Order: sequence, then C-alpha cells, then structure tokens
Amino acid sequence: MFDKLFQAQQKAEEVKKRLDAISVFGEVEGGKIKVVANANKEIKDITVDPILLKEIDNEMLGDLLVTAVNKALSQADNVSKSEMEAVTKDMLGGLGGMFGK
Repeated sequence: MFDKLFQAQQKAEEVKKRLDAISVFGEVEGGKIKVVANANKEIKDITVDPILLKEIDNEMLGDLLVTAVNKALSQADNVSKSEMEAVTKDMLGGLGGMFGK
C-alpha cells in the first residue's frame, strides 16, 4: 500500500514538472498585449505593443492586462485539469489491485 502511495507522490511531482514546462498564452487587442504563463499558473512574461501604450490610458491598459492574464490562467487551468485527470485515472487503476479488483 505504501508503495502505491509513494508512486502517487512521484507521479504528482512528475506532473508538476511537466506543467512547469508547458506554456500557455493570453492575448488581447489582436496580440498587442500578450501574457505567457506555465500550466502551473506562473506568469512568465507580459509584452505590450509600444504603439498601443500611446493610444490608451492607464485604466484601459489595466483592464486589458487583467483580461489577458485571466485568459492565460484559464488555459493553464484547463491543461492542469487534463494532466491531473490522466494521472488520477492511472493511479486509481493501480490502486484497484489493492482492493482485489
């Protein structure tokens, strides 16, 4: 039983490493603002087109940044859920042997 739990912990660590390596993106204004994050919901980069900065005020910039960040984090959440579902299904299949299934 402890072997299975140890394997589950190792798989969780592997998933975290995989999620660290997966990039997701959020864009607004036709790509004039781009946010890059990893699937662990860590923001890695934000770029803003300098021309856009001249055309909008601070409030609009803030709103657009929030939208782009939320898009990136939403993608990260979807990727993370998919990875965790796959691992959970795999682990539950392995645990079935512990209960005579």
